[in-house]
Amino acid sequence: MRQTSPLDPAWQRATATLVALGVLPILCIAAELSSSAPTFTKDIAPIFQDKCQACHRSGSMAPMSLVTYEETRPWAKSIKERVVARTMPPWHLDKTVGIQHFQNDISLSDEQIAIIARWVDGGARRGDPKDMPPAKQWPNDDGWQLETQFGKPDFILQSEPYTMPAHGQDVWFRPLTPIPLTEPRWVRAVEMRPATPAGRRITHHALAFLQQEEPGSAGFAMQGLLMEWAINKNYDIYRPNTGKLLLPGSRIWWEMHYHAVGEEIRDHVELAVYLYPQGEKPKYRTFLTAFPATPGTAGFGQLDIPPNQVVQTEGFTALKAPARLENFQPHMHLRGKAMLIEAILPDGTRRTLSYVDHFNFNWMTNYIYADDAAPVLPKGTIIHVVAWHDNTASNRNNPDSNQWVGWGDRTVDEMAHAWVNVTYISEADYQELAAKHSAKEPASGALTGNQ
Repeated sequence: MRQTSPLDPAWQRATATLVALGVLPILCIAAELSSSAPTFTKDIAPIFQDKCQACHRSGSMAPMSLVTYEETRPWAKSIKERVVARTMPPWHLDKTVGIQHFQNDISLSDEQIAIIARWVDGGARRGDPKDMPPAKQWPNDDGWQLETQFGKPDFILQSEPYTMPAHGQDVWFRPLTPIPLTEPRWVRAVEMRPATPAGRRITHHALAFLQQEEPGSAGFAMQGLLMEWAINKNYDIYRPNTGKLLLPGSRIWWEMHYHAVGEEIRDHVELAVYLYPQGEKPKYRTFLTAFPATPGTAGFGQLDIPPNQVVQTEGFTALKAPARLENFQPHMHLRGKAMLIEAILPDGTRRTLSYVDHFNFNWMTNYIYADDAAPVLPKGTIIHVVAWHDNTASNRNNPDSNQWVGWGDRTVDEMAHAWVNVTYISEADYQELAAKHSAKEPASGALTGNQ
């Protein structure tokens, strides 16, 4: 059965029509809801607690708090505009194609958007104070988000501090930090952050590469990325019976990309590591992998983006063994427009996995597939990643549409790759998982080549 893809011209024409009518489902739902206008205390506050206040609260990264009615009311019209346009919350995935079940989905449903729109159109009323839910309790910013699930980290690694001057070129700081282990241990989760709120202002991203001597290898070798920090990406939790292996003598090779913000700031990056219990060995080992969306590699891709043009590039990577893909995180810079990841199966079948149709450089969102939706792929599957860059004046983030842009580390340069945690499995495990997925609804992530 032929499946429609975002690369299909017919799909693109249909999508253009749907985009033009994007608010229609919301208006239909609104018409079906009760005619009584929603209130903040009864209808809006629960939505904001669930979807918005992780950022929109005092002391967090958002520019305004949406906790109380008094704080929220002045922003009512702007809130409606943002949620109806689906620019907030920052979930930039096309909801009409690919996998739609995620562990960390912060998007609003059509019904929730309709309620917010009706609340604003009805005068943004406060409502009965008795309807207000108890204030949500948030972890202290000095603590770690995953402590509530795993307890205190087994250890915390810190990079060397760096002082970023008030003005100057971008800096890439790459120190080394040893990992304090005397025996092999397996990691079940990691969490990463700049050490201070001021540090978050200067940190474009931070990478923690794992270097260690694997059995049979000749000395230290890079074992991939242990963790990346970027705005809206703070931690990785590996699935049950899955983890990353740390060996004695291993070390972290950091890469912090700093940029000047008009004020001298000194900061470092911290990495919290949560281990499996001593002696416990998970069945699967996962690797954070950069799948390129360009010819070449993610570490040095080939990009040629002329002035005032929208450019499409693509990359292909073959899976060396059966694997499960755990997530999808597009990585581009200011000209990034959209990114698609699809699987080309050994029999030639193509399947769209995920499509971010309105990428936003300010939100490096990591889309983590739900357990029953993570795609399970056979050996030899080609991971096909397509990127679009918009170097025109219509791109509000574009600093200069008359400038040629190529691949590079600077924010004004460009990149095009997808960060994906890849868990390699045995052929027997693949057959078992594929059979389980095939017995479920089409939302299942199993891609056996027979769909």
